[in-house]
Amino acid sequence: MPNAPQPPSQVRLDAWLWGVRMFKTRSAATAACRAGHVRLNGQPAKAAQVVKPGDTIRLRQPGRERILEVTGLLAKRVGAAEAARHYADHSPPPVPRELLAVPLRDRGTGRPTKRDRRQMERLRGRTAPD
Repeated sequence: MPNAPQPPSQVRLDAWLWGVRMFKTRSAATAACRAGHVRLNGQPAKAAQVVKPGDTIRLRQPGRERILEVTGLLAKRVGAAEAARHYADHSPPPVPRELLAVPLRDRGTGRPTKRDRRQMERLRGRTAPD
């Protein structure tokens, strides 16, 4: 095919994150960069930085951290299967949902006591100040 699309030579970080479906919108990817939730090769990243194959991106998302290695460049958003071919995911496994769930109290039992609250904090994996 003589008119096959050529891969881009350089892509902005926010556009790449949006293209590989890490964020629903490009503006959300830009906001994450501004907030300091994205690091490129160990350094805080700006949205306009150029990514290239071999770069490592650390991305904080709610409930987990993603570690991605860029294997290909994308300028446009593509399907999930195609997007997965443009990065290698080196992320640790996410925390099981059972550990993130808030324990439920029986209706009508009132406010939790200090002891109850400390037990709930321990269940969540947080240490309560004593």
